[in-house]
Amino acid sequence: MKVNVVSRNGEEIMKGLELDSSAMVSDLQQAIYSRNKKLYPARQRLTLPFKSGVDGKPVVLNPRKKLVDYADGNEKLITVVFKDLGPQVSYRTLFFLEYLGPLLIYPIFYFLPVYKVLGFQETKEKLPVQTYALYYWVFHYLKRILETFLVHRFSHATSPIYNVYRNCTYYWTFAACIAYNVNHPLYSSVSEMQWKIGFTFGLICQFANLYCHLILKTLRSPDGAGGYQMPKGFLFNFVTCANYATEIYQWLGFNIATQTFAGYLFVAVGTYFMYHWAVGKHQRLVKLFDGKDGRPKFTRRWVLLPPFY
Repeated sequence: MKVNVVSRNGEEIMKGLELDSSAMVSDLQQAIYSRNKKLYPARQRLTLPFKSGVDGKPVVLNPRKKLVDYADGNEKLITVVFKDLGPQVSYRTLFFLEYLGPLLIYPIFYFLPVYKVLGFQETKEKLPVQTYALYYWVFHYLKRILETFLVHRFSHATSPIYNVYRNCTYYWTFAACIAYNVNHPLYSSVSEMQWKIGFTFGLICQFANLYCHLILKTLRSPDGAGGYQMPKGFLFNFVTCANYATEIYQWLGFNIATQTFAGYLFVAVGTYFMYHWAVGKHQRLVKLFDGKDGRPKFTRRWVLLPPFY
């Protein structure tokens, strides 16, 4: 089989690349990599020419499939479109770095004389709510890091490296702002009843969030294959994106207990992003599981935030 590799504007990159008729898409990626060591497989996005796309989108070649599966009747010659995705980083590395920052930044404001350096009079003892906020915060990000390495299975192995800078800026900046406000010497605590309710509610949501992630783990094989499956069981019977819902509500619990503008802004921004992700996932699942041709029917449920949405 001969393969022509072209750029998205039609410029020829490789012509008449010879591959075995049983070659996989991954073999083509390796062949491209052998020609240019900068273009390792994770940087490559291979698609069929746009005219072969569905719903206005080009067909993306799956590395686990054979090239002949995309030949469209012509098993002697196939043309694929190449896009360089740029430098990549594994999702586990990305998540680890974005979560490590908040885990280390928050205790700095609690334990070190940051406010004394800034000209504020330090109090000798922290308020109980400030101490429990530290415990809550550290538990959350330790949980997230452990989930990254022990629970999560990713549909894509890598992410563009610029996401490291973007995500770390987001998480690390909010961590510093929230920690600064909650641990400030002039911080005023809410009532004991309120912060106990807030932390208790948030902690319940944290464990619920962990269980949601364990359920999601069972939906994907270790190698990331298998495509989309209908999430079900526990809160997924009522909410499409129960993992997002519990994430939002656990931070709402934290803010009920601590009451800072930075904390509520963090929840608002996070909810904005998760809302768009949830809508996309919900629509995709409704379309995939339509009850036709033996496929299960996606039952009606909340998208993200019961009882609101």
